[in-house]
Amino acid sequence: MEMRRNILLGRDEDLSDNKGQRWKNMLLLAIGQKKMFKRPIPALLHIAVYVGFIIINIEILEIFVDGMLGKHRFFAGLLGTDYSIIYSWLIGFFEILAAMVLVGCVIFLIRRNIIKVRRLNMKELIGWPREDANIILITEIILMTLFLTMNTADLVLQDQHAEHYLQTTPFWITGNFKGLMSGLSIPTLIGIERGCWWLHIIGVFFFLNYLPYSKHFHVLLAFPNAYYSKLIPQGAIKNMPEIQNEVLYMMEPDKAPAVPIAIGTEQEHKRFGAKDVTDLSWKNLLDAYSCTECGRCTAMCPANLTGKKLSPRKIMMDTRDRLEEVGRNINVNKTFKDDGKALLNDYITIEELRACTTCQACVEACPVMIDPLSIIMQLRRNLVMEESNAPQEWNLMFGNIENNMAPWKFSPDDRDAWTNDVA
Repeated sequence: MEMRRNILLGRDEDLSDNKGQRWKNMLLLAIGQKKMFKRPIPALLHIAVYVGFIIINIEILEIFVDGMLGKHRFFAGLLGTDYSIIYSWLIGFFEILAAMVLVGCVIFLIRRNIIKVRRLNMKELIGWPREDANIILITEIILMTLFLTMNTADLVLQDQHAEHYLQTTPFWITGNFKGLMSGLSIPTLIGIERGCWWLHIIGVFFFLNYLPYSKHFHVLLAFPNAYYSKLIPQGAIKNMPEIQNEVLYMMEPDKAPAVPIAIGTEQEHKRFGAKDVTDLSWKNLLDAYSCTECGRCTAMCPANLTGKKLSPRKIMMDTRDRLEEVGRNINVNKTFKDDGKALLNDYITIEELRACTTCQACVEACPVMIDPLSIIMQLRRNLVMEESNAPQEWNLMFGNIENNMAPWKFSPDDRDAWTNDVA
């Protein structure tokens, strides 16, 4: 609920149009992970972990039912001996998925901590972000190992005709490893099987409770974020009606409102661009919470690749960190109490903002259509329009656009003069 409240601290933005296209985006991007396959090998590993971990929850459901009813392999007993092979095939399929998750997570750990892939070891990940990723990967490895160990012990207990252990045909993965436990006594095997069962349950509950505090909450937020992703062409930048109206009123004063807009009303515009997270839209804030810190945006950013300070991933991480800080402020004071800080300057520097070339590479690279550029542009807009903080080169261009209706210092009447020298 706190996360939802924090997201709704942002400005309103209507993204209810074109529902058909939005559902399609969600299916292709969040479920099908279409954009992940621009890097095929990591994509295959990720989808193996993703699909495996989701589908294997069906087996976890049986574990829960067994615990609540005091049964053992409740669904196997429900199907009966005539359909035991179907049950064994299902468990075998789950074991293959568990093995895929296990292998995928091990490889991801190696890429992060041994190979040290650049985008997974940049300075914004030092400390908790790196530990958070490792905790999740290690947790998944432990859960899958417990699941496979539990099944192996179960099969050996079946072979020894231990009481309460229903007979099934060997499972596809663990059926090949029964020899590792065949010399153990029944009490020892029961201890292993029951111990893995309990540790698996505890691990699942730990994972579920830890998830909302982790960047891996993107497992859930990727769906709404893909659904509400921007549908307009990437190069299109939204104008602010307030700015357009100011120009209109200057050129046509008769169209200005006769009665000034009252302070505190919905019509009042509090700020040009964005200085803090509450000036951003709720979709920008949803983007921040949906970021999994994969770094594909930063890896594709030409400014970052040439040594500039800008990292689109850091922009999203800083936005989320500031939003969490604002949320804690509200928790303590019941309403936001000015803390003298802002997203601009205190979290994101002017140097980072000016390094952006607005090339859209970060937006194109993101698997779930997170838009760091939108936040960058709103912060830059505030710098220019409210703080008059722009490089001299920009100010010259602004002056030319204002006076000559073009970035160049030529009168509109002389703009085609170069054609006079064309033979």
